[in-house]
Amino acid sequence: MKTRNKLIVLLAAAVLFSSVAAQEIDKNISKGLEFINPEDAYAYVKILSSPKYEGRHTGHPAYKAAAEWAAKKFRNWKLHPVLDNNYLQPFESPYTVVDQAEMTFFPGDEKKGIEIKVEKDFLPLLSTDSGSHTAGVVFAGWGISAPELGYDDYAGLDVKGKFVLCFRGTPDRDDKRFQEHDEHRHRMKTAKEMGALGLFYIYPEPIANPNMDWIKDFTPAVISEQTADLIFKEKGIKSQDLKKDLLTYKKPLSFPLSSKIAYNVTSRHFPEGMGYNIAGYVEGSDPELKKHCLVIGGHFDHCGKHLGLLFAGADDNASGSAVVMEIAEAFSKLKTKPKRSVVFVLFGGEEKGLQGSSFFADHVPPVFEKVDGMFNFDMVGEGDGTGCSMTPEPELLQKLFEKADEHVNILRNIRYFRGVGVRGSDYAPFYQKGIPSVSFASNGPHIGYHQTRDTIYRINPDIMADIAKLAFIAGYMWADR
Repeated sequence: MKTRNKLIVLLAAAVLFSSVAAQEIDKNISKGLEFINPEDAYAYVKILSSPKYEGRHTGHPAYKAAAEWAAKKFRNWKLHPVLDNNYLQPFESPYTVVDQAEMTFFPGDEKKGIEIKVEKDFLPLLSTDSGSHTAGVVFAGWGISAPELGYDDYAGLDVKGKFVLCFRGTPDRDDKRFQEHDEHRHRMKTAKEMGALGLFYIYPEPIANPNMDWIKDFTPAVISEQTADLIFKEKGIKSQDLKKDLLTYKKPLSFPLSSKIAYNVTSRHFPEGMGYNIAGYVEGSDPELKKHCLVIGGHFDHCGKHLGLLFAGADDNASGSAVVMEIAEAFSKLKTKPKRSVVFVLFGGEEKGLQGSSFFADHVPPVFEKVDGMFNFDMVGEGDGTGCSMTPEPELLQKLFEKADEHVNILRNIRYFRGVGVRGSDYAPFYQKGIPSVSFASNGPHIGYHQTRDTIYRINPDIMADIAKLAFIAGYMWADR
């Protein structure tokens, strides 16, 4: 018995030693971790989501002011600039500011209208032109005209001089042939070519959205399901039931309505707008491998200020920007840098269709021969844990994150990318080039997405710091392999 008890004690000690050893971490990495803290991350989000930067609408002067603030941080941390002593990488980004909008619904032949309230019931799409019209309404399913695929929501409809109502989506979510038709720009162009005055998306709640091209004499908007139910009342149907039928039968269910909508919107378009990526890097320690780089990034922009409403974008995505900045400072303080270089990029124009990340992926600074990996952070400011999606290959990538999480314990799930679709984040341009990629989002609930409610009051400082620690550890191991 004594021998058996001794063996049990020895086994227990071995298990304990193994557990402690798993928690040990390289002293060099530990030094970097000292510079990641919740207070700094929270302060960055508070600054970026403040009224001073007016919602960081790419192309707007307030966006550039915010970009210059971040660039100064990169300079203070002695990151190397990516372009001739400049941390700002410019790209063209026309933008629009919406100043005023009113909408009134007229049921049937009634002359007395019902006010549709801005923000509560509707929002203009943020690249709208100015216009003032009272016109008929037509429901056109998903707003898709694809006769080559045997599907056309516009078949038999006369939408000229009218407003088109539709849902966002496709008749078959698994049919990738519809992907192009689900892009905002494509859907708006289709409606305009059909002669519509504007296209009104039906969403559960109105959300801000600048992701489309400005089209002359075209006035698109988003309306709530509750507003749509009011419009569909003459047909005795609810919007959710109508959407369910479209998904069930996978065929057009379009129809005209007898009601009218009066819509008046005033906006200013700035075709000369310029966006900026903010980028700096730490140089790798290996003479050859330093020409390869890991990109750590997240989008810096949000939806701006319109109609007197500030879309502050604290969670989306000042939080991701703050995490990237925390990781950047940690790498800048390392005594020993990893073998490969690490580039930190705050992307512009994500909300307008991945403009900045697409530009960067196509114009990698010439100092680098190869992008070796990409970590993306988008909406990482709420909740008590994080999930991530990643490329399934190489397997080492997942193993490094699982190993890194032994020191942080916040990784709740790992999924694999199955494509990028039309709703991807800034990892997408890199993923499409075959670059190993990871994208993080905290577990939420992400209340107030693209609404004025996305403010500093929603933000948890600790989750941002812990995600930064997780990515810093894994990023170092990946860049130093």
